Amino acid sequence: MVDVHKKRSASWYLGRAGSHLILILASLFIGIPFLWMVTTSIKSPAEVAIFPPIWWPETIRWDNFAKAWSLAPFGRFYINSIITATTGVFLEVSIAALSAYAFARIRFKYRDIMFLLMLAAMMIPSQVALIPNYVVLKHLKWINTYQGIVIPHVSSVFGAFLLRQYFLSVPAALYDAAELDGLGHFKTMVYIALPLARPVLGTLVLYLFLAKWNSYLWPLIVTNTQNMRTLPVGLAMVRTAEYAIGPEHLMAASLFVLVPPLIVYFLAQKQLIEGIAAGAVKG
Repeated sequence: MVDVHKKRSASWYLGRAGSHLILILASLFIGIPFLWMVTTSIKSPAEVAIFPPIWWPETIRWDNFAKAWSLAPFGRFYINSIITATTGVFLEVSIAALSAYAFARIRFKYRDIMFLLMLAAMMIPSQVALIPNYVVLKHLKWINTYQGIVIPHVSSVFGAFLLRQYFLSVPAALYDAAELDGLGHFKTMVYIALPLARPVLGTLVLYLFLAKWNSYLWPLIVTNTQNMRTLPVGLAMVRTAEYAIGPEHLMAASLFVLVPPLIVYFLAQKQLIEGIAAGAVKG
């Protein structure tokens, strides 16, 4: 029995070592391009062009960030991205929560059929609606405005589906207790359902923020002046040589776009892990 236990322990440790090795290799595979971008952003033009390439510069060139910032109106790009991303996330999560609660807890005619039709919308590529949305916004005179960037994308079928599934998993006794206490549907959602769905809600907020922060095609189409461009569009303008900068400045400008999502990810990491764990347990 002792020998069998030792053999099992050895195989268990070997399996864990193998899994950790795979994770380390995967992390290196993902992290090396990011490390190269960071080191390139602090190199001199000669060090960027040298072959074979070097990983770390002899002298760190912090002025690359200052030059990249000054050659393009990144301050304005930041303001536009922050306004459109945060407003869009707030509206989209609010609409998704209301829709999810209605489909989960309110009984009305053709509810299940309407829910299936809503899910069917997930199979339609968003690019199909580009031209109709643009025509509507043109008649509303919302071209080159914040509302033109945000409003066409404030409905989230995925968010409604995700929150609905979680609301359905909440014990019915909690909803019944809220009803006995005199709470209506809206207050029950705000004070009962949403607090319990906080891990899933945090995951949804992170997902939507990353999607809106990195959105490129729609802000490019619906804006036509520089002062309304968002960061991804502004970075593309830099890339197409609208501003004369080198590769080291382009990498520095790329970090301007990348750093805020990384900060949001680290701040929401706990909620993300709790959401994944909750989904694994309930699944």
